[in-house]
Amino acid sequence: MRAGSGSILQLLRRLCGRRSAAASLAFLLLVALAAVFADWLPLDPLTQSLADSLMPPSAAAWFGTDELGRDILARVVYGARTSLATAFGAVVIAAAIGVPVGLVAGFFGDWRDSVLMRCIDVLLALPNILFAMALIAVLGRSQAAALVAVGIAGVPTFARIARAQVMALRQLDFVAATRSFGGSSGYIMFRTILPNAMSPLVVQAIVLASIAILLEAALAFLGVGVPPPTPSWGEMLRTGKSYLHEAPSYAVLPGLVLTLTILSLDTIGRALTALLDNHDADLAERRGS
Repeated sequence: MRAGSGSILQLLRRLCGRRSAAASLAFLLLVALAAVFADWLPLDPLTQSLADSLMPPSAAAWFGTDELGRDILARVVYGARTSLATAFGAVVIAAAIGVPVGLVAGFFGDWRDSVLMRCIDVLLALPNILFAMALIAVLGRSQAAALVAVGIAGVPTFARIARAQVMALRQLDFVAATRSFGGSSGYIMFRTILPNAMSPLVVQAIVLASIAILLEAALAFLGVGVPPPTPSWGEMLRTGKSYLHEAPSYAVLPGLVLTLTILSLDTIGRALTALLDNHDADLAERRGS
């Protein structure tokens, strides 16, 4: 957060003051808890029973069963692990690579800025889905490969945001004061500028998480994502579309959970952007008065 902003708890309190954001947080918390504690729930995503295949939703199977008689709700819950792990890993990879690149490019400028940003432009010019598919073709089809592919696809946005923030902050008085006291370039970038540039980076992390979940589902839908029998929302959509007439809940219910998860992340990202923009505007008004 920017210097002088409220604590994380205060920000969460203000975020929960918005009904749409509070509902989104509650839904994401439910999905996350179900994914984390799935092993303690009476759900088995792998047990097959061909006699119970393509059953409609019932008390025994709330979301019905798939073509192999597996419980769709169990596979949705375990599929949340795949999606959330991909989202978290992608954000970590994208931030770990993109933020330092943006800091160096924006702080030093000169030839380093030109070289680094041309490399970022190359990544940015490649469609995310095609780049991810190409990387998976090289690394092999696995959850780790999907995670790395989605993470690298998110590097350009973090790099460009970090660069823009550094260029806006590097000439301000508090940076000049740190430099005059003998602060090294690394100290100024990571200990002085970066903490004051966190607001847009935090928002981008939330946005990238939603993009990562959607991209992972798209890869699985195209048949190049996490290999079966590991549950995946995209894989369930890919298989379920063949049974829309016999068992519409097979594809509709996992698709609904996927849509609500992405929509919840988007809602939180928008609300957080508005709160942080209002806070920055208040700080600017106080400084001007």
